[in-house]
Amino acid sequence: MLVLASASPRRRELLQNAGITFTVQPSDIPEVPLAGESAKGFAERLAQEKALAVFRLNSKDPVLGADTVVVVEHEILGKPRDREDAARMLCSLSARQHRVVTGVCLVGDGIPPDVRSATTVVTMSKIEEREIQDYIATGEPMDKAGAYAIQGIASRWITGIEGDYSNVVGLPVPLVWEMLRQYGVV
Repeated sequence: MLVLASASPRRRELLQNAGITFTVQPSDIPEVPLAGESAKGFAERLAQEKALAVFRLNSKDPVLGADTVVVVEHEILGKPRDREDAARMLCSLSARQHRVVTGVCLVGDGIPPDVRSATTVVTMSKIEEREIQDYIATGEPMDKAGAYAIQGIASRWITGIEGDYSNVVGLPVPLVWEMLRQYGVV
């Protein structure tokens, strides 16, 4: 059975909605970019580190690791540290486009680490300062890359999306399905 190396409720929901059977065993990998690391490289490296950490603990089942980052210009936005950091991120996303990059890694017995990623371009409308503060007060942005949840309250500011919607939620389901089929996991 597939093991998801993530505590993300959004990733669990996406896999459940796709009809994929799995168990959850989160990894405890620090999410810090290396100096000069690209967003794609960062997301893919973390996905692989998470998958390998869990696989080493439980080598009988295939493991899926994932990591999502938001990129505005060249700045990687992970999860906000606090309310001020969330406000800074949301201000930087207001009235512009950004990219959401999710790295995924599948590893298992007979499955060498297969690392891939998906990128989606998201356009946001202008968000007023009061709206940002009200949104932060809901708590929704605090555990999300880029400080927003496209499937939640922040959906009101999304004016365009180019690419895979599920990737923005936290897991590129079509890409994961392709990988699982390729290795006979499903």
